[in-house]
Amino acid sequence: MRNRALTPVETAAVDAVDADGLVADLRTVVAVPSTGGSRAECDVQAWAAARLAELGADVDHWRLDLPALRAADGYPGEEVRRDEAWGCVGTVPAGRDEEPALVLAGHLDVVPPGDGDLWVGGDPWTLREADGRLHGRGACDMKGGVVAVLGAVAALRRAGVRLRRPLAVHTVVGEEDGGLGTFATLARGHRGRACVIAEPTAGDLLVANAGALTFRVEVAGHAAHGATRTLGVSALEAFLPVLEALRDLEARRNAVLPAGFGHLDLAAPISVGTVRAGDWPSTVPDRLVAEGRFGVLPGEAVEQARQELEAAVAAACADDDWLAEHPARVTWSGGQFAPGELPAGDPLADDVADCLVGLGVRAPERVGAPYGSDLRLYAGAGIPTLQYGPGDIASAHTVDEHVEEADLVTAARAYALLAVRRCGVVSD
Repeated sequence: MRNRALTPVETAAVDAVDADGLVADLRTVVAVPSTGGSRAECDVQAWAAARLAELGADVDHWRLDLPALRAADGYPGEEVRRDEAWGCVGTVPAGRDEEPALVLAGHLDVVPPGDGDLWVGGDPWTLREADGRLHGRGACDMKGGVVAVLGAVAALRRAGVRLRRPLAVHTVVGEEDGGLGTFATLARGHRGRACVIAEPTAGDLLVANAGALTFRVEVAGHAAHGATRTLGVSALEAFLPVLEALRDLEARRNAVLPAGFGHLDLAAPISVGTVRAGDWPSTVPDRLVAEGRFGVLPGEAVEQARQELEAAVAAACADDDWLAEHPARVTWSGGQFAPGELPAGDPLADDVADCLVGLGVRAPERVGAPYGSDLRLYAGAGIPTLQYGPGDIASAHTVDEHVEEADLVTAARAYALLAVRRCGVVSD
């Protein structure tokens, strides 16, 4: 890691970042309620395309061919109904038919905000400023990151910096439920020599993701009147040995944490998120459906991970009198996030760290994360990729989600500096 002095061009670029402009853009984009599968997912991509055009980029804004993508090898899955979706890529300088030296990427879809009345002010879609924090759904995950990327492009333009090699900005939707947008962007042929995803990383560099697979377990019972419940078999009670087996499996799989994941208690969590059973209060439920998320360890093949969960459920069934005769059924659906990582020794992490140190920011740690992301899609396409962006994942998906305004500014400055160094500049 080097703490080299900024050149006059680099200084001009980082000094041109407009904090007020960042907040204004974030206010605009938070107001678009772009939850997965909504019409607003399309609207937010139209906003990004228009904003990139304002910044002088060549813009590719296209309607995704959803049937073709769903039939393609490697389709990452979806967890919402989606009848329309759009891609958006902006490239500067315009008019250059050359592989970008750097991609700055981010998603503009968000998860639902929950009960809006629980948010201070009562409206998750109106940006609220308080004590240097900017609150709103997506402010942290990750509209703030996309706004910082756009702020960097705006700063380069404002400072009159002419890049020697192209810089690309990828904005996508469908990340929260599998990665459809990035899958489509790569399928369209958009590439780059390196990629930084502006996900919230609390000032660190995220160089590896664990994976995450959505699973479903169906358990059969035997219905009976609640007054004669002993004549039936509750599917809810029959599920309990399966749940215990999942907890045991989680403990075994996380007994030794991979390198870069030592700061976590679990690198590959197993979580049951929904449970549905029964259709009448006084009837013993004869069917239970549980859906959850199965963490995949870095470097682990997805099919191997699936087989391990299926074997654990089968073993639990074999040890139970009822389940031995009526085994639980495991299926896989929805988002399927494989793990991914930056190749060892790739200079991208050093380059981003050097930019941060050069801006007077603390030297970042290089860490892994227990959640899936689009990193694995870029990495799978042979593009060295890491995540660095404003905000802390601890605030993502929460009530009163927020990002620090200062973090937005720092990220935008870092992206601008990285673009200058990675893309080079045209001398007068």
